[in-house]
Amino acid sequence: MPESPLADIHRLVWTSLMAALIAVGAMTVIPVGPVPVTLQTLFVLLAGFVLGPRGGAYAMLLYIAAGALGLPVFAGGKSGLAVLFGPTGGYLAGFVVMAWCAGMGGRRREGGRMTVVVAAAWALAGLAVAYGLGALRLMSVLDIGMGRAIAVGVLPFLPGDLLKIVAAVAAWRYLRDRRLLP
Repeated sequence: MPESPLADIHRLVWTSLMAALIAVGAMTVIPVGPVPVTLQTLFVLLAGFVLGPRGGAYAMLLYIAAGALGLPVFAGGKSGLAVLFGPTGGYLAGFVVMAWCAGMGGRRREGGRMTVVVAAAWALAGLAVAYGLGALRLMSVLDIGMGRAIAVGVLPFLPGDLLKIVAAVAAWRYLRDRRLLP
């Protein structure tokens, strides 16, 4: 079946929508130190699941570009290059990879659909990369050791992020089963 002439516009709209949802998730902030708790992770994962690996990464890059250009879309309404090169910049870079990984988890395979367990495993892999890049950036900017970076930038967020993975997988499955995905 040939692709609709509006397919490209449809993909652009969905990519923009997911970038906007990532921004909304970043506005829900609970300050707990140098790295705030937000709903951003949920929407980064959902972008990957909904748009696929490339589309999810593009949505995250669009979000980063908007913030770098001065739109107040980063956690707590911040913006600018200083955020990208600050203590939380590693997490933003890691979120691009996390969206890509979630997209890999949401892709259909030959002969069937991906299972929820496989999708969650891909999301966990992406989360691990985001945590790794975030902790490395914290170490660099704050001049702290790896143990301290993990204690400050990973461990407090792990339980909430695991719940966000469950919520993102559930939302993706709901949309997929009802054929509401782009």
